Amino acid sequence: MIDTIRYTESGQFVPYHNLAVEKYLLETCGERECILYLWQNQRTVIIGRNQNAWKECRVSRLEEDGGYVARRLSGGGAVYHDLGNLNFTFLVRKKNYSVERQTEVILRAVRALGIPAVRSGRNDLLADGRKFSGNAYYEQGDYCYHHGTLMVDVDKEVLGSYLTVNKEKLKSKGVDSVRSRVANLREFVPDLTIDRLKAALRQAFEEVYGQRSTPLTEEELDGERLKADEEYFASWEWKFGRRLEFQFELSHRFPWGSLSVELKVDQGKVTDAAVYSDALKPGLILALPDCLKNARYSRKALCRQLGLLHPADPAEAEMLRDVIRWVASEEI
Repeated sequence: MIDTIRYTESGQFVPYHNLAVEKYLLETCGERECILYLWQNQRTVIIGRNQNAWKECRVSRLEEDGGYVARRLSGGGAVYHDLGNLNFTFLVRKKNYSVERQTEVILRAVRALGIPAVRSGRNDLLADGRKFSGNAYYEQGDYCYHHGTLMVDVDKEVLGSYLTVNKEKLKSKGVDSVRSRVANLREFVPDLTIDRLKAALRQAFEEVYGQRSTPLTEEELDGERLKADEEYFASWEWKFGRRLEFQFELSHRFPWGSLSVELKVDQGKVTDAAVYSDALKPGLILALPDCLKNARYSRKALCRQLGLLHPADPAEAEMLRDVIRWVASEEI
C-alpha cells in the first residue's frame, strides 16, 4: 500500500546529472512511497544498459554538435532527447510496483489533453498508430523504477540524423525509418507546452493514486552523493565500456529484442566476449559474457555453457531458452 506520493522536477538539462538524481531517488524511496520525477535533457542520445554506443548512434557527429551520449541503468533501446521531450520516472518499492497503474497515469494525462493514447507492445505508447513514448524498467533489489519519454515537439530530423536504428527492427514494425514511426504530441494539440503536460501529469498522478502529492526539491538530496553518481554516469567507462577486437559475431532479433554476441577466440576457445541487446530485462544479458568465456568455440560447447545459467526470473529463463535454441541452429 502507498500512503505517500511525491512529485519532483529537475531544473537541469545535463543527462549525467538527471540520471544521478534518478538513481538517488531510486535508492532512497520509502517503503510506502511513490515518486514521480520529471526531467529533460538537451541534445542527448541515451542508450540502454546493454547496448553498444557506437552501433546505436553517430557518436562523433553528436559530440561535435555539443550533444551528449549517456547510458542508463535500464534495458531497452536508444532514444533521442531534446528540450521538446519530457521524461518521466516512477520510483517505488517492489511490492507496490505496478506498470499498469503507472502507465495509467501517463495515458490519463495525455487523454485529458484530447489525445487518443493507447499502450502497444512491450514498451510503447501510441497516438494514431505512431509512437510518442517509449518505456523501460529497472529493478535493484527491492527498489524499482519505470521511466519513459514523452515527445511533445522533438526535432525529428535531428533525431534521425543521430540514431542508427537496426533495419531488422524497422522491418519488424513495418516502417521505413525512425522518423516515420514517431509522433509529437503537438501534432495533435498544436498549442501544447511542456509546462501544460507537466501539470496534466501531476494531476493524473494524484487522481490515479487517490491523494495529493508532496513536492520534493533537489535541495533535500545529498549533494555529495549526487556529484559522485554524476561523475560515474559521465565517465568513459560507463558510457562506452571497452571495444572488443572480436573475430566472430552472431546477431539475431528475438520477440523480446535484438541480441549481438561478439567473441574473441584463440586456439578454439573463447577468450573474451561482449554481448549487446535492447532487451528490457538486462540481468541475463549482463551474465552472458562471463558465462561464455573459456568455452570451446562450437555450437555444442556454447549451448552447454549457456545451460549452466539458471535465471530466477521466468521471463529471463525463457529468453535463455531462446538464445540456446538460436545458438544451436547457427553455423559455427
